[in-house]
Amino acid sequence: MKKRIAIFASGSGSNAQKIMEHFKNNSVAEVVLILTNNPEAYVLQRADNFEIPSHLFDKQEFYHSDDVIRLLKNLQIDLIVLAGFLWLIPQSLLQAFPNKIINIHPSLLPKYGGKGMYGDRVHKAILAAKEEESGITIHFVNEHFDEGEMIHQSKFKIEPDDDLEMIKFKGQQLEHTHFAKVIENLLKKMKS
Repeated sequence: MKKRIAIFASGSGSNAQKIMEHFKNNSVAEVVLILTNNPEAYVLQRADNFEIPSHLFDKQEFYHSDDVIRLLKNLQIDLIVLAGFLWLIPQSLLQAFPNKIINIHPSLLPKYGGKGMYGDRVHKAILAAKEEESGITIHFVNEHFDEGEMIHQSKFKIEPDDDLEMIKFKGQQLEHTHFAKVIENLLKKMKS
């Protein structure tokens, strides 16, 4: 039996795209659902391109009902992947899927994590602090932003003349190289 993945994303969905590509004809797992809180998110178009169903939800549905949990349970989801999803995961969802929700963060946690630290905000903070390296962290999700148990980190060197775009690019290269592989390894270790 193939494992079943659901991806939550709030924006463009470039990581979701790489994951969908990776698992398109994969024997280990398949992406069966894309979920978003943003009706304008380009990830919806990417899901359509792969003929993967999507589900749009609002704060009311996510935080004050069990609709999303029911949907995920009905689809027998094995792993929930947050790929640029900006809302805190509610306790009810964490309890329904213990150790089955992972996230990718664009820094070497615990540095530059926490509420409000996402996307360019992270990279700007790293630039301002004149860090010599940065990277990505893939981690399990708990009730706090970016504090779950670490699964994988990869680093890149920051050159003196690197600007925001270059740091973003280097980070994204690592995300696109490692995220899907880490997901696959995790799923291989999971008990059916």
